[in-house]
Amino acid sequence: MRHPRSSLPVLAAASAVLLTACVAEPGEEGGAAAEAYPAEDITLYVPYAPGGPTDLAARTVGDCLAADFGRTVVVENREGASGSLGMQAMIQGGADGYSLSLIAVPASATNPLQEEVGYTNDDYVPIAAVTEIPSVLAVGQGSRFPDARALFAEAQQNPGRVTVGVPGATTSQAMELQRLAEQYGVELSLVPFTGNAEMTTAVLGGNVDAVFINASRDVLENIEVGSFVPLAISPEERVDYLPDVPTLAELGYPELTNSVSVFGLAAPAGTPDEVLQTLEDGVAACLEKPEVIEILGDQYVPDQFIGRDDFRARIDEIVEVYGPLLQE
Repeated sequence: MRHPRSSLPVLAAASAVLLTACVAEPGEEGGAAAEAYPAEDITLYVPYAPGGPTDLAARTVGDCLAADFGRTVVVENREGASGSLGMQAMIQGGADGYSLSLIAVPASATNPLQEEVGYTNDDYVPIAAVTEIPSVLAVGQGSRFPDARALFAEAQQNPGRVTVGVPGATTSQAMELQRLAEQYGVELSLVPFTGNAEMTTAVLGGNVDAVFINASRDVLENIEVGSFVPLAISPEERVDYLPDVPTLAELGYPELTNSVSVFGLAAPAGTPDEVLQTLEDGVAACLEKPEVIEILGDQYVPDQFIGRDDFRARIDEIVEVYGPLLQE
């Protein structure tokens, strides 16, 4: 994650860029056709509503790939069923590289572990991560908790008394705090909300003691003006845009490092390897472009590119850690 920039261009609700097409030679089939990829327009599904971080990631990278590939990348929002409708649309579109989806991990990986959602984690192939956003444990200005140690100490002495807002009962934030109770004996009372706006209102209004929330731009702005006081951050290492905020691992909870939202591209299982490599290389090239980094927020673009193998390893780890909790 990189140092933050100050500007965020406003993106339109729909995005499709059309440039000169590169068409395969007649008679090319099989592997040759894969080498000619892309020979037609690409549909990139977003399993969530326009305007959020998944939508931003999809449209920004979609525009960049369109420019580089010389093909239209049509971004289509298919929100609903906790992101499952978009995943289903992508899989039904065929394993030829022309039907892709933006995935949000852990959610895209944990949804099939909770219930029947029309796909499994074997039905798609991760291509590359675009952005990653950690979670931050924060309190409102004037909180009685000066730091995370004080908050956790009270929770240990009075189990369930300290209330913490989380963005949903089965999110990575909720599951990490459940693990905090089960593995370390620090029991917090979790209060699920539907998103950052509700959580912000709740903690600033004193309705909850703290929030465990995505460290998105709106949250960073609240920290900057002093409305939020960050107590702890979720990744394995500190982030350079909150350099004085300790990690949960530093505070004595080394297992609690998974509450980081990773947004990236995926394709249906069975997509030719040559096509996947073209897409992976395309995303890698996009994430080196200053104009792309500025739109995405350079604090959210991974310092080290996360390609197919590393992205799959991240998903496998999420399934291993959260699967037992979700199936209890």
